[in-house]
Order: sequence, then C-alpha cells, then structure tokens
Amino acid sequence: MEKWNQTSNDFILLGLFLPNQTGRLLLLLIILVFFLASLGNSAMIYLIRLDPWLHTPMYFLLSQLSLMDLMYLSTTVPKMVFNFLSGQKGISYLGCGVQSFFFLTMACSEGLLLASMAYDRYVAICHPLHYCIRMSKRMCMKMIMGSWILGSINSLAHTVYALHIPYCQSRAIDHFFCDVPAMLPLACMDTWVYEYMVFVSTSLFLLLPFLGITASYGRVLFAVYHMRSKDGRKKAFTTCSTHLTVVTFYYAPFVYTYLRPRNLRSPAEDKILAVFYTILTPMLNPIIYSLRNKEVLGAMTRVLGIFSSTK
Repeated sequence: MEKWNQTSNDFILLGLFLPNQTGRLLLLLIILVFFLASLGNSAMIYLIRLDPWLHTPMYFLLSQLSLMDLMYLSTTVPKMVFNFLSGQKGISYLGCGVQSFFFLTMACSEGLLLASMAYDRYVAICHPLHYCIRMSKRMCMKMIMGSWILGSINSLAHTVYALHIPYCQSRAIDHFFCDVPAMLPLACMDTWVYEYMVFVSTSLFLLLPFLGITASYGRVLFAVYHMRSKDGRKKAFTTCSTHLTVVTFYYAPFVYTYLRPRNLRSPAEDKILAVFYTILTPMLNPIIYSLRNKEVLGAMTRVLGIFSSTK
C-alpha cells in the first residue's frame, strides 16, 4: 500500500460492499435499482416530450429533474459496479475530479430545481390568474438555466480546490465515489477553511431552498384548506404531497450529511445516506410522480394508445 501511495497520484475507492456473498447480493440489488431508475426517468422524459398535455412549466421542470437523476446515477453507480466486479478499486486523479464535478453539479442544481418546482406550485395554487405571466416559458427557461449554471460554478470551485489539496496520507477514500468531504481526512493540511466553505455552500444550495420550499408549501396548504371545490382541493393536495415526498427524500439525508461537523460523522453512515440521494431517490421520483399524478397516468394511457393503434 505504501509503495502504491508513493508512486501514484490516483485514488482508491474502498466501495460500499465487502467482496463476499452478501456484498454480491446487495450489488445485484443496486444494479436492479439502477436499471429501474434509468428506465423510469428515461420514460418520464420521453412521455413529457411526446404528450402535448404535459407541455406545461411544471412538467418541463419535472423532465429536467429526471435528466438530473439520470446523470446522478451515471456518475456514481457504473464505476462502483465496475470496481466491485473487477476487483480494481482505483480511480484516476482526473477521473476523481470529473466524478466529483458532475456529482456536485447535480446535487446543487437539483436542490435549486426543486425550489423552482415549489415556486411553480405556489403560483399555480395561490395566484392562478397570474400563473401565465409569472411562470412563462421564458421564466421557466431562466429557472432551469440558472439551476444548471449556478450548480456548475459551485461544483467547479469545490472540485478545483479539492484536487489542489496536498494529500500526504493514504489515498484510500472510504466511499463508493469521490465525495469531497470523504477526501478531506486524507489531506496533510488543516482544512477548516474549506469545511466552512462546504457548510456555507450547503446552506446556500440546500438548506435555504429547503426553507423556501417549506414556506411556499405552508402558504399552499393554507390556500388549499380554504378552497371551496372538493375536487380542486384534492387535486392540489395530491400534487403538493407528491412534491413534498420527493423533497423530503432528497434534502433530509443531504442536509444531515453535509451540515454535521466532521467529528460527528462516520464513513459507514455517510455511505448509507449517500445511497438514498444518489440511487434510491432517482428511482423513487418517477414512481412517485407517475403513480400519484392523474395527468401523468392519463398521458401514459394516451401514448400507449397511440403506439397500439399504429401496430
């Protein structure tokens, strides 16, 4: 191990599972989840693109969420599976940087996108007469581009800094992907300044949007409660509860992981929590949005009807 550390700038990913029978069974489960999530998110993107009834700001934002989830999965799972099956745990210096950049970009961009989706529901329910103005196609594009650009800039800053930290200890990262906080214990310099930057970044891109979402849905639920129409109240509540479920699954493990001080964190716990926001949430999102949304179910029926009639 020492010889490897002295002659290589690459990193070692210790992985998620031990190389035993239990580990192989769990990996098989991860591969199944990966294929289900990829299929579900790809189908959601295709469905929204194909069905004219879903060409609205809400579903355009949802298609971007599915795209981000696809990239999330592709950033972490294939490398983890390859390393486990091949027995090779190494990842190149450049590969680690690329993986870290895309992971952080998706993490920050998705946090901002979920806030945009909450704002969309707030305007639709609390200010329906102004919806076409406040959530115009141009505004929707600005929200999406802003999420991607801000997420990319923040990710680039963190990745460049992390790769320029001198690593003089073992280069074995106790994680299944290049997560920057998991790399910090390997540094041979005091990283408290950078840890403070991580705290500020997490607050700006995850905690503040989460608080904004909570405030928006507080107003929304208040408005829903005072609706006269039972059908309208039921539809609004279903839509909002769907989004709140997705938000909770995404934000809770993320905020808990990144806002804790290093001395309160453990690698095993961090890896388990990472499974939630990198693998399980991308699988659950299309399921939650399809099974609890009559418009999506109706679109599926129409699209399947089109395909069956062309045969």
